[in-house]
Formats: sequence, structure tokens, C-alpha cells
Amino acid sequence: MSHAVDSQTQSAVPTKVQEAVPRGVEESLPNSVHNTDPNQNAHVSHATGASIVPEAIQKAVPESLERALPDAIHDTSRKV
Repeated sequence: MSHAVDSQTQSAVPTKVQEAVPRGVEESLPNSVHNTDPNQNAHVSHATGASIVPEAIQKAVPESLERALPDAIHDTSRKV
């Protein structure tokens, strides 16, 4: 079992690895890579569709910049 707040959107660690390593290993990773602190909002992508922007960049930039890109490049049109 992963101990990430959201193992799909708040972790760069593959799911199988998250499930295999001890909790201490997960918690030793920076929250920007694998967020295990529910009180800290790690950077996440706000794409709701296709994107040609590398995922690391999506997670690093502010939401306003993501939403400013045309949906043909980085789709944020669907409400989540």
C-alpha cells in the first residue's frame, strides 16, 4: 500500500515501487516527489486531457500558467 496522499497525482514514484517499499522510505522522500503529508499540497498538474508539456514542468509551474496555455498544447478545459 502506498502512503502518498494521492499516489497517482502527487507522486513521481511508480505505483509498484510505492507499494513495495517500507513506509519510512516513502516518508523520507521530499513531498515534491512523493507527498506523504496531507497538510502539504504538493505541486500537481492541472491537465484534464492531453498535454505535450513534460509532466515535471506541469508540476513545477503555477496553475495559472498551465491554464494560460492553449488546450491543443495542454488541455485544462474539463472541470475537476
